[in-house]
Amino acid sequence: MNSMQRKLSTIAAALILAAVAVPSMAAPALSAKRTEATQTSSYITAADGAQLYYKDWGPKDGPVVVFSHGWPLSSDSWESQMNFLAANGYRVVAHDRRGHGRSSQPWDGNDMDHYADDLAAVIKALDLKDATLVGFSTGGGEVARYIGRHGTTKVRKAVLVAAVTPLMLKTATNPAGLPVDVFDGIRKGSLNNRSQLYLDIASGPFYGYNRPGSAPSQGLIQSFWAQGMQAGHKNTYDSVAAFSATDFRDDLKKFDVPTLVIHGDDDQIVPIDASGRATAKLVKHAKLIVYPGAPHGLADTHKDRLNQDLLDFLRN
Repeated sequence: MNSMQRKLSTIAAALILAAVAVPSMAAPALSAKRTEATQTSSYITAADGAQLYYKDWGPKDGPVVVFSHGWPLSSDSWESQMNFLAANGYRVVAHDRRGHGRSSQPWDGNDMDHYADDLAAVIKALDLKDATLVGFSTGGGEVARYIGRHGTTKVRKAVLVAAVTPLMLKTATNPAGLPVDVFDGIRKGSLNNRSQLYLDIASGPFYGYNRPGSAPSQGLIQSFWAQGMQAGHKNTYDSVAAFSATDFRDDLKKFDVPTLVIHGDDDQIVPIDASGRATAKLVKHAKLIVYPGAPHGLADTHKDRLNQDLLDFLRN
């Protein structure tokens, strides 16, 4: 081996040693950087062990708005309102109801009392105070039951959007409600083919796409279906009884904060006379805003107006 070859061999050996040594020396620094960037998962554990996924957007020092979603959806259904309010300086929080979205799917506890207590768990875990609670459809019932069970010490205002309150089911004391056959039909459809059921609801009455002259959005239809199919089968089945047969009349009488009721007068899922208008009569000093021609899914079909109405109510 000549001198040039010996030099090259020495350089090569040095490079090999450096390549082995550098990762060993650099590993602690790299590990430290990863540790600094790691965040804990966005889950809160309920009293019975159910894991509740949540979103917490916007400035952490902003006024708090907490959203409760409808059936069989998830917190994703509020993304237009959350994005808008967060951009306007509000801290917006929403969780996936137990059995829905990314939350766990407990076999039991799929009822309004558990839903309300889960909402209380989110508010407590995040130490939310002076919050405005906004509930859509089933989420409106969740907000009402929360106030009925936990009071308003942490609540500044309330908004009920196309809510299932005060009682959807027709009974002797609620003759304006819907007959049980309607909800039995939903349960039957869920057992037979819930995937098709969700497509039928979304492509028909939910967004008003069964009305003459409507322009169906395949994106909204598919989003509804995807959120529904992410939820647990038994959870959504049980929830039909929760949103239809729970009586919120006593809960609504306990509201003692400024309350806004928003409802479309062409809501085919939760008809306005038995819900929005009846709710506004039970809540002291509630303000009712009716959206002419709006369907149940107005958070999407009328999102710009809803966003502005929410912002105006929060600022006043």
